[in-house]
Amino acid sequence: MSTVREQLIRQRVDESLKPETLELIDDSHMHVGHGAKGGHYSIKVVSNAFEGKNMLQRHRLVYDAVGDLMTAEIHALSIDAKTPAEIQT
Repeated sequence: MSTVREQLIRQRVDESLKPETLELIDDSHMHVGHGAKGGHYSIKVVSNAFEGKNMLQRHRLVYDAVGDLMTAEIHALSIDAKTPAEIQT
């Protein structure tokens, strides 16, 4: 069962990057007790939007998609961003 926070993340990434696949994992349970506001997530995104972009540019696209969620809803985001062609090799 996904949380409202997870639904927001998925919605924003879907709208912005039109991914072929999107996997979002809540890693917050591994960071309990350090007082962070927001959740810890790992996201795997496969999208044509990453074509011709280096790793930094791809991460920026994901951060741009989640936007203001990074200030309150998300404390940490681990990103794996690939193109469909990279998945097939």
